[in-house]
Amino acid sequence: MTWRSWFLFFAVVQLLHFAGTWKLYKAAGKSAWQAAVPLYNAVVLMGIIKRPKWWVLLLFIPIVNLIIFPVLWVGILNSFGKTSAKDGALGVLTLGLYIFTVNYSKNPTYNHTYDAKPKTARGEMVSSVLYAIVLATIAHNYMLQPFIIPTGSLEKSLLIGDFLVVSKMHYGARNPSTVLAFPMVHDTLPVVGVKSYLNTPQLPYLRLPAFQKIKRSDIVVFNWPADTVRQFFVREKGVRKPVDKKSNYVKRCVALPGDTLEIIDGFVYTNGKQLELPDRARVQYSHALYADAGISSRKLYDAGYRDFTRLYKINNINQERFEALRPYIIGQSGNSVDNFRVYTNARGLPTAIIRQYGIQAAELLQKRKDMVLTLKEAAVLKKQPWVDSLVRRVDRKRSPNTSLFPNRIPFDWTQDSFGPLVLPKAGATVKIEKDSFPLYKKIIQDYENNEVEVTSNDILINGEKATSYTFKQDYYWMMGDNRHRSEDSRFWGFVPENHILGKPVFIWFSIDGFNDGISNWKIRWDRVFSTVGGDGERQSYFIHFLVVLGLWQIYSWWRKRQHKSKPE
Repeated sequence: MTWRSWFLFFAVVQLLHFAGTWKLYKAAGKSAWQAAVPLYNAVVLMGIIKRPKWWVLLLFIPIVNLIIFPVLWVGILNSFGKTSAKDGALGVLTLGLYIFTVNYSKNPTYNHTYDAKPKTARGEMVSSVLYAIVLATIAHNYMLQPFIIPTGSLEKSLLIGDFLVVSKMHYGARNPSTVLAFPMVHDTLPVVGVKSYLNTPQLPYLRLPAFQKIKRSDIVVFNWPADTVRQFFVREKGVRKPVDKKSNYVKRCVALPGDTLEIIDGFVYTNGKQLELPDRARVQYSHALYADAGISSRKLYDAGYRDFTRLYKINNINQERFEALRPYIIGQSGNSVDNFRVYTNARGLPTAIIRQYGIQAAELLQKRKDMVLTLKEAAVLKKQPWVDSLVRRVDRKRSPNTSLFPNRIPFDWTQDSFGPLVLPKAGATVKIEKDSFPLYKKIIQDYENNEVEVTSNDILINGEKATSYTFKQDYYWMMGDNRHRSEDSRFWGFVPENHILGKPVFIWFSIDGFNDGISNWKIRWDRVFSTVGGDGERQSYFIHFLVVLGLWQIYSWWRKRQHKSKPE
């Protein structure tokens, strides 16, 4: 819906409000015209039903107003003697229209002694829960939101199992565009697994003033522009989602609107200069490790390396033993029971399982291991006396493909050899030519809502032949620090400004082995209560938090004791 459509909707609501309450305003000692003046009528109504006048603001906050409107409907009914549970239910189920029956009754009577405070313990509990939901929803939508890192695209800058606090205020809190949705959940209701929102109506894009602009190398949380997935890892027909209900992604912004981006030998360049990374960035690249004498997994593991696989041969495999090992297997090879081989992660096969099931397993010494390493880690590993060579993987071989953006032939970019590409900027104009049009088609058609038609001779935008196009908003380029294990802008393109969600500022908890089951969880205490950004080595402020919390508890105890010691 456009702003014009919402204005018309607001006007209709105002007419309905006047038609359904003007007699009630008079019965409460007010004038009928006060029910007809937009906004002012809401302020007057709050006085009639004994609610704070600032509640008027809550009526204009998406999702929150879904909670407030039913409270007001019930409050109006209660103020005029309709206090039964049946009356309350009818008021909510009819979306407030039940109030018309009271308004047009013969002699509506206002209860001047009406008190909005709950009269029962159940009412007090419901009121407290509603207040908590309203406050949490406001904080969730406009201030801070918790996230969990489930994948390794930013490993080792952010780790799988990091619990983040994301500030929506840094880049300007975005007003929710989805009007009808369940509070404080994303696109799916927990447990039941059904959609948590309705696609229509939608609010136009609106963002509050920002504390700062996105900078190159900032880690940013955003809605995945290409998202048509109802549920991850489930193959099914795609769905169209509103912007604010698309899947949440976290990547590093490597190029800003107006920048010229190019990836050369795996390194990112913006405007001709190699991207500068902050202290805590841990960009990783795929490497191949070689040793003719064989590579010891134990040596690698003891040296702190974790991103490699191990190969075992199982000599007495059967179904029972395979099921016991299944949680630890990430791949297998061999086509017979006598040649059954399995791959595991760096932890290998657990000794307890091997002993319990009498499994005859022997790790095979490999002469090559594929590893994911930072350049610093690679430099250290390369110096080990048992290492013959360590080679960083660079994909320089270009060939036409549809795997990488813009996902059309004859573009031939690779993950390590990409561009050059100019990022669109609000107000900038680009020539419309058939060769370069695939770079901007999705922007023009999907992100900026134009009708696009490509004929044999021309490109039509909204039915007219186009030779140029002026962009309406800014666009960013997002990439993961785990360069060869990140589905990012190299695969699906630009991130529009209206998809930007917030900035990760704090890690409040962190679990090692997050995807390996609760029994394998270990708390990373050095990351608990640590900042995402900043210079130097990461520092946990958990002890500082405990000290402050302890001092506050002591202060609260002292105040209570002082209060009790004072004479009545």
